[in-house]
Amino acid sequence: MEEVIEIPDRPLTKEEIMREALKNPYAITRELNNRSLYHFIQYFWPTVSSNNFQPNWHIEYICKELEQVAEGVAGKQPKKHDLIINISPGTTKTIMMSIMFPAWCWTKWPWMRFITASYSKDLSIESADYCRDLIRSPQFYCVYPDIGIREDKDTRTNFKIVRNSEGVGGKGRRSKQELVGGGRYSTSVGGTLMGFHGDILIVDDPLNPTEAASEIQLGIANHWMEQTLPTRKTNKDLSVIVLVMQRLHQDDPTGHWLSKNPAKLKHICFPGEIRNYKNQVCPAEASRYYIDDLFDPVRMPWMVLEELEKIMGQYAYAGQIGQNPTPPGGGMFKVDHFQIMANPPNQANVVNTIRAWDKAGTTTKKSAYTAGVKIARLADDKWIVLDVKRGKWATHEREKIIRETAESDGRHVEVWLEQEPGSSGKEAAENTMRNLAGFVCKAETSTGDKITRADAFSVQVNIGCVQLLMGLWNKEYIEEFRFFPFGTYKDQVDASSLAWNKLIGKKIARRIT
Repeated sequence: MEEVIEIPDRPLTKEEIMREALKNPYAITRELNNRSLYHFIQYFWPTVSSNNFQPNWHIEYICKELEQVAEGVAGKQPKKHDLIINISPGTTKTIMMSIMFPAWCWTKWPWMRFITASYSKDLSIESADYCRDLIRSPQFYCVYPDIGIREDKDTRTNFKIVRNSEGVGGKGRRSKQELVGGGRYSTSVGGTLMGFHGDILIVDDPLNPTEAASEIQLGIANHWMEQTLPTRKTNKDLSVIVLVMQRLHQDDPTGHWLSKNPAKLKHICFPGEIRNYKNQVCPAEASRYYIDDLFDPVRMPWMVLEELEKIMGQYAYAGQIGQNPTPPGGGMFKVDHFQIMANPPNQANVVNTIRAWDKAGTTTKKSAYTAGVKIARLADDKWIVLDVKRGKWATHEREKIIRETAESDGRHVEVWLEQEPGSSGKEAAENTMRNLAGFVCKAETSTGDKITRADAFSVQVNIGCVQLLMGLWNKEYIEEFRFFPFGTYKDQVDASSLAWNKLIGKKIARRIT
């Protein structure tokens, strides 16, 4: 193995550089790579990409964060935090995080073990393949002839790193190998991890953007990130999880983690532009790197961003570019257009009033809410939300509250129930109707998706025709509408849509696909 030169902690003179380069041309490259992940990425870029390396400030910034993570793990230092990085697609994140970073670590600490995951196992394996190809490349061998992949433990999903204790001789000669136990296991979010542990665990895009609104996929991703992945740390006090993703939902893994224990997380967030998303920048001082409010004026100039918004739509653009899972001012609902009224309307101006209920029957922490929204239609073709009852109640308590609310509203207020499809939904609706004997109570079977049912009501909100009577419920009501359809809860939106559609006598049409 070649001698690794000692480079002083000062700039080398031209004479020193020439002398060391003549002695061993790759030794100085190795030393510079060891000192900088950013330098390592630039040097080996041609081995993993056919495109020219495109520098931008964020690459060096994130490299320094990753260096701190690796050096802390290597030095057996107690972990200060796990790391979350929110960044737009097409910004070199996968090459940097999932391909180059593990390889760089092995050149310094070949014992280090990695677990890597993505929403698709194929994507995770593809990154592992590029990483293996890098280590096997002639360019890598020239600089690191002592680092290789163990021949009898070399698969696409699981390979181990070896360090040659005596270097490598001529063609066909094998050196004595020191098996140091480092390696990489690749899987999917939600996939198996039994028997594998990692010093650094990298999750690169835990959610498929096309499935971001799926409560099932969100639940799978969050459960795996919260319950499965942490158990796979080599040492819970030393090992670090690095999550890199674009924001896709209020309760995506980033939002879920930050809501649980932000004190144990370091959050880095770089939106694609700060003309509309400056509040998302974290740390805030990173906004000084933006040029013309752009994160990367070469990769993503304004012309490209404007075209992306047209193609992606406002929701996808807000999450993937703005790193905020709702567009500025609201998504489907422009919540800034709600008008807050201090006093209820004059009864002479009220045409009709309906309270609609969206019922839930469980009381667990993650269960949906039951919500009853009371809306009145006014003579001037405006609407006012008068009251919201909302909570997580067991069935008997829920039915009691629904009855008490009807008595408080009065018999002039119609009651509508959203009836879930199937016999159980019909039975639940009939039970509530019996409970409300003496009141005008009707049920309608849910048809179409939640977005379709809310569409017409959103138009009225967005043109400023919906008022809210001032009350303690206003804040939660507005926030749910702000994040719809990518928010954690949708019960108040569902109940409001049902009430409004009944006030105008509209039956929800099924969406034809």
